[in-house]
Amino acid sequence: MSELRADKSSELFRRAQRVIPGGVNSPVRAFRAVGRDPLFIKEAAGCTITDADGNEFIDYVGSWGPMILGHAHPKVIEAIREAATRGTSYGAPTELEIELAEEILRAFPSIEQVRLTSSGTEAAMSAIRLARGFTNRDTVVKFEGCYHGHSDSLLVKAGSGLATFARPDSAGVPADFARHTLVLPFNDEESVRETFRQRGEEIACVTVEPVAGNMGCIAPRAGFLETLREVTREHGALLIFDEVITGFRVSLGGAQELYGIKPDLTCLGKIIGGGLPVGAFGGRRDVMERLAPVGAVYQAGTLSGNPLAVTAGLTMLKLLREIDPYRELERRSAMLERGLSDAAGEIGIESSVNRVGSMMTAFFSTGPVTGWDSAKSANAQRYGKFFRAMLDEGIYLAPSQFECAFVSLAHTDEAIEKTVRAAQKAFRAVEG
Repeated sequence: MSELRADKSSELFRRAQRVIPGGVNSPVRAFRAVGRDPLFIKEAAGCTITDADGNEFIDYVGSWGPMILGHAHPKVIEAIREAATRGTSYGAPTELEIELAEEILRAFPSIEQVRLTSSGTEAAMSAIRLARGFTNRDTVVKFEGCYHGHSDSLLVKAGSGLATFARPDSAGVPADFARHTLVLPFNDEESVRETFRQRGEEIACVTVEPVAGNMGCIAPRAGFLETLREVTREHGALLIFDEVITGFRVSLGGAQELYGIKPDLTCLGKIIGGGLPVGAFGGRRDVMERLAPVGAVYQAGTLSGNPLAVTAGLTMLKLLREIDPYRELERRSAMLERGLSDAAGEIGIESSVNRVGSMMTAFFSTGPVTGWDSAKSANAQRYGKFFRAMLDEGIYLAPSQFECAFVSLAHTDEAIEKTVRAAQKAFRAVEG
């Protein structure tokens, strides 16, 4: 495929920059990390998306994970259409909310009660507030490279030393907010144990992506999640799994089912909305009952449990239970992983493909990527060149070296084979 035309997208980007900061409503969409302007998407179906210029791509972003059955699944679309005829929002309880909550509890044994929100950021923020209210402690432990939304106290990065107080990672975040957050290296058990030896009585919770998805896909080392469970329990802190990406994605019961770890609280999103805006947090009953209106920890949302989002999510979760796609997703994802690894190896490109289930990242790195230090050493400039070459071949990847690709049930063997052939050409372009 020759270099794609993007006249209409370029025109739309110029318009957008006049009325939207940076021309986008979420920073990664700006494509700055891959050295080009963004494409504006017009429609999607199955494993493909089509941009404003009519270019069609095999899509591995999938709205950043929720399209596990592919775009515009007919049963999900029909359920949304039917629900919309009854109204789009009530600001009042519905039976559908109960049904979605019951479906979540059925899949996640660690969740005894759940509260719906409108986004993953809201879920993560609320879970941490609840942990602080439950423990009467202020300090939160998070890990480098793990993203839990853009709430103030979580937009931080590590200072020097083992576990220094963090500094804000964004303008507009008061240092006083960030000082209650400790940032540790992902997959480093000893730093966790040492931090709890020194500060354990101050720590309200540890929050973690059990499979990192926001520094690229990075699996937990054997024993890492077990250590988090052990030390939090020993010191009276809560363990929060942020499964906004992994929940219902890596298995029906998320990463906690995959690795056999039972957290105190879990954050969900993405798939439980079937592609519509939604989030949730839930966990132990004694913790969740600290929430208003029965407890003193306040959390609210006018559109929480929105009937359209709940309908889409409930339809999606029922389909996942009915179809049970995980074995087939594993096969297809492994096929893509092997194809990418082999294509890079044939040309002699230094790379490392990380994968957990149907989420993966191809790093342009000289060794294994196990945490933020090794992830940030990957060659982002080479990834940008690879991304642009893949786009010219009709393959739409995440516009950042530090994001995941997602395989859906709509990605046929033929689509994956086409992707691998495209990668062979793109790796040559990188080498050239």
